[in-house]
This record gives sequence, C-alpha cells and structure tokens, in this order.
Amino acid sequence: MRKPRDFDAELKSLEDKARDLKARKVQQLGELVISTGADALTADELAGALIVLAETKDAGKREAWAKRGAAFFQGRTRRTASASDRDVGGAQPQPGGAQPASGSAGAE
Repeated sequence: MRKPRDFDAELKSLEDKARDLKARKVQQLGELVISTGADALTADELAGALIVLAETKDAGKREAWAKRGAAFFQGRTRRTASASDRDVGGAQPQPGGAQPASGSAGAE
C-alpha cells in the first residue's frame, strides 16, 4: 500500500519556496538599482520612471532599452572577468550578485 501524500507539508514547502524566490527577487532588484546608480534618485523619481517604462508600448523604445541593458550587463561581466584574471590566487567572487531579469517588467 502506498504512503498517503502529505498535502499540507507539500503546500508549506511550496509557500516557503515562493517566499524565498520573492525575497531573492527583491534583493536582486535592489542590487540592480544600486549597480546602475539609480539609488541616487529619490524614491518618487525612481517610481515615476519605472511607471513610465512599464506603461510604454513602443516596441522600438523597449528594444533599445533592452539592448542598452544587455550592454550594461555584458560590460559589467567583462570588467569583472578582467579583474579576476589579474587577481590570480586571490579570493574568488561570490555568486549570487544581481542577475538580469528574464521576461518583461512587472512579470511575476
């Protein structure tokens, strides 16, 4: 006879995973704001800019922003790689830094 599934434990586990993912997303968004220098803006300015970005339907603008964002991450990766190439034998950088968000803005 099969052991009955513990739906309550499975549900709690899924809720814990969802909470952890949301916390990681919030942390990564904060790291992104800091790494782009947007932390110099006031909260109102940043919120207003993000609202405009999210409301923009112009595919050309969105594509241009995506290219600029990709270039930002590629440039950052190159700088990190060249710095670690020079620093052989030093401490290795820890994984878990800001990662590019996949999907569109506002997707959860």
